[in-house]
Amino acid sequence: MTVSETFIKGLKILSPRVMEDPRGSFFKTYHNENFEELGLPTVWCEEYFSMSNKDVVRGMHFQTPPDDHNKMVSCVQGAVVDVVLDLRKASKTYKQLYSAELNAQNKHALVIPKGCAHGFLSLQDQSMMFYKVSTVYSPSNDKGILWSSIDFDWPVENALVSKRDQNHPLLTEFKSPF
Repeated sequence: MTVSETFIKGLKILSPRVMEDPRGSFFKTYHNENFEELGLPTVWCEEYFSMSNKDVVRGMHFQTPPDDHNKMVSCVQGAVVDVVLDLRKASKTYKQLYSAELNAQNKHALVIPKGCAHGFLSLQDQSMMFYKVSTVYSPSNDKGILWSSIDFDWPVENALVSKRDQNHPLLTEFKSPF
């Protein structure tokens, strides 16, 4: 596995080594000792999947302290444009964002540090995202930023967005606890 740095401190791109033969392919997404050696998070408390149809936007989600978490995301089926927004006030990249296409072909994953919001746009029907998070879901600490209020040109004309995600505060109104 190779790890690439991004300009947002702590946000990393993981590219697994893929072994292929006539039967198909195999790749490892997590190895505790390798993650420790690379300085990556090794405590994961929950894992889950989401399935999204084309033009669905999910985000921008995060959990606040004391239940803030590191997150690792990958797209195991289909394709998404993944977006990460730095909400850490002391960060040099505060309120800046990073985006990348994650898809079943490139098999990349993002390791997202605490204090960053995460969201994505599904580029295909049945895009499946896989998440690992370092804390258990906490409804009282589950927060978000209105996806359309961030400085990102979402490549979609008619986004399908949940009522919950439509009601998040604007970035300009958000007071960061990070």
